[in-house]
Amino acid sequence: MSVGQMATSNLPALVSRSTPRRKWQLPAAPTTFFSPPRKNLRSHQKFKGAVRLSMVDLETSPPSPKQDTTGGGGGGGMGELVDFLYRDLPHLFDDKGIDRTAYDAAVKFRDPITRHDDLNSYLLNIATLKLLFRPQFDLHWAKQTGPSEITTRWSMVMRFLLLPWQPQLVFTGTSVMSVNPETNKFIRHVDYWDSIVSSEFFLIEGLIDVIRQLRYYKMPHLEMPSYHILKRTASYQVRKYGPFSVVERDGDSLAGSGVFNDLAGYIFGKNSASQRMAVTPPVDGNTQASSSVDEKSEISIQFVLSSAKSMKSLPTPNEGVKLREVEGGIAGVSSFSGKPTESIVKEKEKSLRCRLIRNGLKPKPGCLLALYNDPDVTCEHIMRNEVLIWLEEFSLD
Repeated sequence: MSVGQMATSNLPALVSRSTPRRKWQLPAAPTTFFSPPRKNLRSHQKFKGAVRLSMVDLETSPPSPKQDTTGGGGGGGMGELVDFLYRDLPHLFDDKGIDRTAYDAAVKFRDPITRHDDLNSYLLNIATLKLLFRPQFDLHWAKQTGPSEITTRWSMVMRFLLLPWQPQLVFTGTSVMSVNPETNKFIRHVDYWDSIVSSEFFLIEGLIDVIRQLRYYKMPHLEMPSYHILKRTASYQVRKYGPFSVVERDGDSLAGSGVFNDLAGYIFGKNSASQRMAVTPPVDGNTQASSSVDEKSEISIQFVLSSAKSMKSLPTPNEGVKLREVEGGIAGVSSFSGKPTESIVKEKEKSLRCRLIRNGLKPKPGCLLALYNDPDVTCEHIMRNEVLIWLEEFSLD
């Protein structure tokens, strides 16, 4: 897990579709969440521990042991530890590292595929992750959830450097950290992944979750709209996108070659300034395109433009082609390989929408289809496609 910045990645070709006039019949959403609550993750209103959504950039030392006549380290001592984690965890994978004096020599760590039973082993695990994966870690919040317990929520993006294609691995979840009330030091650390239900060591489900992310996909090397990964489940991610600019034109199918050619023409200089844009067309497998289906099932193909130019500085397109600023926002995203035919895209959209609703989220009508490769020249087994659905609201509780 890297520190101090949100897990950032890129979005290539987009295909957006609004809800067709023919509405889909979705299965009834169950009353329970898709992932059942974990028995060890508690949230008690009576604890007044600090809760924040940003990290504090201050030098710090862990709180010293407290003499507590109540027989526990709670109250101010736990609040100080929450503050300490906000300042210390951003250094988890940088050169400074975490403050080892905040952890008991016999600290125990557990996650679905790893266990360590002393501080040296715990720190060695962190060093190994840093060496092999160069993690990017983001602490979203920390709060007291028990008399001697603090829970943190985080996201982590890393790349496995030993494989030639350096696949991206994403993990998000919560950490429950138990404190020894006599020493005010962390004595136990248990990670819960959002992508699996349990956290018991050792889980085959956890190992499979890791192996699945090592798969090879052909990805373009282009500037693309950046996003922050907020949460990853077994079947989708929740991302926060910033604004980006697109050039678009209406069409009648996802495979409308005439529409793609018109947009590629704008990119290659068929505009008011005869100016070439910093993006390549779909035939090169590097275009950022999007299609959207409105109530009449009309499709709009979009190329995402470089962020180096503002909307005001972009040349005017020819007739039938238009520029537009996409505001960005929070989206649920699922990925798949193979040819993105219309029937497959509809199936993927329906599946993603059902999962979002089951998890208590509120998806907006329509979807986006992100195309990373040219289907005509890329083997379907290594193609990377994504379906995105914008969400009404989202919070990292």
